[in-house]
Amino acid sequence: MLDRIRIVLIGTSHPGNIGGAARAMRNMGLDDLALVAPRCDPQDREAYSRASGANALVEGARVHDQLEEAVADCTLVVGASARSRHLPWPLIGPRALAESLPTALAPRQSRVALVFGREDTGLTNAELQRCHRHVHIPTNPDFSSLNLAAAVQVLAYECRQAWLSASEPAPGADDETAQPFGVAWDNPPASHADMERFFAHLERTLTTLEFHDPDNPRQLMARLRRLFLRAHLDSMEMNILRGILGTMDKRLREIAPSPNRDGE
Repeated sequence: MLDRIRIVLIGTSHPGNIGGAARAMRNMGLDDLALVAPRCDPQDREAYSRASGANALVEGARVHDQLEEAVADCTLVVGASARSRHLPWPLIGPRALAESLPTALAPRQSRVALVFGREDTGLTNAELQRCHRHVHIPTNPDFSSLNLAAAVQVLAYECRQAWLSASEPAPGADDETAQPFGVAWDNPPASHADMERFFAHLERTLTTLEFHDPDNPRQLMARLRRLFLRAHLDSMEMNILRGILGTMDKRLREIAPSPNRDGE
């Protein structure tokens, strides 16, 4: 399970925090680190100093320009956020999140991304809207600011505890009760890249239908993102929805008035 959990750091400004995060990951058995638009040299001497021997994670960290690239192959994306948002989003605590991971990672193709924002401003609303869930670390409300590496350590620790628990079969557990539906799920979950293509297609179709006004969106697409991300679609469900949108597009083209008729 642990080798399919990716830590994603966005806009990190201090190389020491990259090294500290790498050390926290290595402590807990995580080794997949991705950096999005870092605002520092990821391989600065300070990064290696704070890594305290987890140099391979610093050297192997993949650097991306955008969040979408870093999580394109992921089937569950979770954003870490300390701030409440105007639009409520599925929120979960670190332990509950970790306890849900064995089920989320049961399909072999599945992969989870835990996304952390900038030291000074955290994740933007747009970035959070690309996450299935938000995770909040319940710190002291009078002093809630967490160092980036410390936040990574908390979630990495909970992930490891969940992995250790999942590695120990419960008394009386058998194959029949191991699956929540009695059998393995019939299709792999949709990837983040699949979801983003769907949302782009959905917005185009709703705009053509004049149901969605891009100049006056009223959080429509944000609410639809929340709806479909909460459903956690699988690949077949995604294909069905894309097929429905494709058929709608075809019918809209068929009924659209031709330029010649406009001139009559």
